[in-house]
Amino acid sequence: MELATTLSNTEHMYSGQYDFEQPENFIDLNNKLFCTFTPLEELDGLIEDLSSRYNIMYNKMFVLHVKSNNEYVVTYNVDQGNVNDIPENTILVHRKKDTNTLYTINALNELIKKLNGGVVDTRFRVDWQHYRNCILLTQHNELKQLNTKIYKIIDL
Repeated sequence: MELATTLSNTEHMYSGQYDFEQPENFIDLNNKLFCTFTPLEELDGLIEDLSSRYNIMYNKMFVLHVKSNNEYVVTYNVDQGNVNDIPENTILVHRKKDTNTLYTINALNELIKKLNGGVVDTRFRVDWQHYRNCILLTQHNELKQLNTKIYKIIDL
């Protein structure tokens, strides 16, 4: 069986070594991972709204508890073609699967800068084990690490 690829040319315009496993196989290229913050009392209404508003990919939503501020985060994948607007208190994140780390690109750049003596270098390797079960984001250009715990997994 042939594997559909977006790019078959093995020469990349960027020479950095990135830590993805299949550089020529862009499965779910339009798949976006959203992260919506909410207080507990609004969680059920938010889940109902999101599941009726979007076609949630994989029919799963993950609810995480942010320990430090007693806030909850709902993460879910949506197809980009299915998104006309983004819900309030929502950010687009990326995920490091093996450590359950969610991060924004800005936060990744700030983390690299912090760990690499103030220099953002795409070749710098982050030891993701230090950021297990957390969300990395920026607030006022400052890196924030929110430690999380799975509250529940919702099968739609």
